[in-house]
Amino acid sequence: MGTGLVTAVNSNDVYSFTKPTRESITLLAGLGVEGDVHAGVTVKHRSRVAQDPTQPNLRQVHLIHRELFDEVAREGFEVAPGQLGENVTTEGIDLLGLPTGALLRFGEGAVVEVTGLRNPCLQIDAFQQGLLKQVVGRDETGRVVRKAGVMGVVREGGTIRPGDAISVTLPPQPHVALERV
Repeated sequence: MGTGLVTAVNSNDVYSFTKPTRESITLLAGLGVEGDVHAGVTVKHRSRVAQDPTQPNLRQVHLIHRELFDEVAREGFEVAPGQLGENVTTEGIDLLGLPTGALLRFGEGAVVEVTGLRNPCLQIDAFQQGLLKQVVGRDETGRVVRKAGVMGVVREGGTIRPGDAISVTLPPQPHVALERV
């Protein structure tokens, strides 16, 4: 699957759509990003807490590929790292094409297991009107296509910084395509 690069890291200790860019973030095994409002063993996203606060947190870390910002820029939208709420902005990895269970190794050792696709929500249009249609749509067969990044859980903790290399380890075959989590 190749290697990629961390272009930005972002976290926020309060519920907010965007996350400020940081010099580094620390991942905690089984929890998520240290100090981030979405860190925890059980689900932290408010809509999911309302459904069932005891369900496991499969959304500890949110990753978006920087290439998405280029794609939406061609349609007139300006998006910077952290503005769509991601913790890690990547470059050079087809995040959306990864299978469930793929491992992303960052720099000196942090490891995130990919659990699924982010399900874009209406907050994206509140951020920039019309942007939601750019990050979720349908393919020629009518299947929903989600482009707003992937979610994962922290398997091995460590610090991540912009410029860190990212390597991908695929799970054993057969691969399972990502679904929304």
